[in-house]
Amino acid sequence: MRLRNITGSREMIAENEYVIHAPEKKKGEWQSVFQASAPIRLEIGMGKGRFLMAQAALHPEYNYLGIEKYSSVLLRALQKMEEKPLENLRFIRMDAEYITDVFVEGEIDRIYLNFSDPWPKDRHAKRRLPSRQFLERYDAILKKDGIIEFKTDNRGLFDFAVEEIAGSGWKIDALTYDLHHDPQMLEGNIMTEYEERFSAQGNPICKYIISRKSAP
Repeated sequence: MRLRNITGSREMIAENEYVIHAPEKKKGEWQSVFQASAPIRLEIGMGKGRFLMAQAALHPEYNYLGIEKYSSVLLRALQKMEEKPLENLRFIRMDAEYITDVFVEGEIDRIYLNFSDPWPKDRHAKRRLPSRQFLERYDAILKKDGIIEFKTDNRGLFDFAVEEIAGSGWKIDALTYDLHHDPQMLEGNIMTEYEERFSAQGNPICKYIISRKSAP
């Protein structure tokens, strides 16, 4: 679900100190964005920022970046950030398709995908964030022992995501089809706005954690 366009949102974002503008110019130099050098964790499709802001507050030992394509959605996160600034969190407005233009190999420590757009039509499969096309992009920017965490309430998308792992050079480290009834995987879980809403409706939340296969 997308927020309707907010007049002037792009202009407000362009002037905001918490948004990294011209991110391609930071390629290979993202540590300079933050006050302290630390591993960088990335959420792609961060929505209103609840998950990432909670992560950044709980884990000051990491730096966090959030990518959001839609200006009207990113603006909601910026409004929250203005109320409670976090020095280890910054935002980027861009399409995730171009992440390899923005980050160098091994620059990202961990990637979060939370309640991504399912792109239900078959012809749009390559646009899905857990698709094999995106797994190749993540491989190009994630450190060798880095992981990807993916959560969704959309069973069809989750089944697709699991199928995409086969032959991709990635392996499943943990998987559940009902996160909120899986004590081991639920430990330390931070809910997004969507997760709170969907779980309250009784919808099971699916999650996997994947990493690269070891070289033979």
